[in-house]
Amino acid sequence: MAEDFDAVYKEHYRLVYRFALRLCGQAQLAEEIAQETFYQALRGWGKFRGDSSLATWLCGIAKRVYWTNVKQPRHLPLNEEAQHAQMPDVAEALVAGDRRMTAQRVLHSLDEPYREVFTLRTFCDLSHAEIGSLFGRTENWSRVTYYRARQLLQKAMEEADEHEE
Repeated sequence: MAEDFDAVYKEHYRLVYRFALRLCGQAQLAEEIAQETFYQALRGWGKFRGDSSLATWLCGIAKRVYWTNVKQPRHLPLNEEAQHAQMPDVAEALVAGDRRMTAQRVLHSLDEPYREVFTLRTFCDLSHAEIGSLFGRTENWSRVTYYRARQLLQKAMEEADEHEE
């Protein structure tokens, strides 16, 4: 298990660090968030079911570490700037208020690879070249898949709005 996790750490640390840096905007804090993310991932290693990629799982942990420590600072010393940093969230970007749950349901209803590509691009801030590489495909494939995912999300949100009226 330790060797497996070491490989995961080596392969994904840079991604998690960049994601954390995008969240908080501070290199030192991003490093602390990344370290805490891998600590929590190691503790929960047996709980990873493979419903998403490791990158998505780790970015989800990093997002929780960031928000937990912004709202209830216990482990990481956050300054005021970090506490007011904006978290890029597809639900907030797509909708506001009580429509967030609808947006989350719509996102999770997407078929693969659309959901995964959209999540990696939006939440993990991966480039299309990196996403294409993860899937063993081209950068152009990632761009097209992401574009189609956005179209599917928009259409599904419009349909959800019609059902609510």
